[in-house]
Order: sequence, then structure tokens, then C-alpha cells
Amino acid sequence: MTKIVPEDKARQGHWGWHALRILIAGLLLAFIAWGAVEIYGELIKSPTTQQNVPTAPPAEQKSTQGS
Repeated sequence: MTKIVPEDKARQGHWGWHALRILIAGLLLAFIAWGAVEIYGELIKSPTTQQNVPTAPPAEQKSTQGS
């Protein structure tokens, strides 16, 4: 004869402190890895170089080139 078990007690296992600690530790490790990648990404980013691009020659040079 089969044993009748109530639905709330028919679980395989229950969540406990051990599982909670493992989940929190995994979350902390993910944040640490994310922070390390962010810092490394900022360190290897090449500095932006400023290039001097002349916008327009002065008015004096413009008139002498046309003649």
C-alpha cells in the first residue's frame, strides 16, 4: 500500500542556510569579477590624442592664393 504524503511535505529537499551562502558567495564573486574587468578595461583604454586640424586658413593667405 502506498503512503499518502501531503503536498507541502513531498519535497525532495528544502532551502537552507547552506544554499543561501552558496548563492550569496556566487553573487559576490560575480561582482568582484565585474569590477576587475571594469578596472582592467579602463587601464587598457588607449588615451585619446588631440589632432590639430586647421579649420580655415587666415583671410590674408586666401587672397594671395587666388591670384
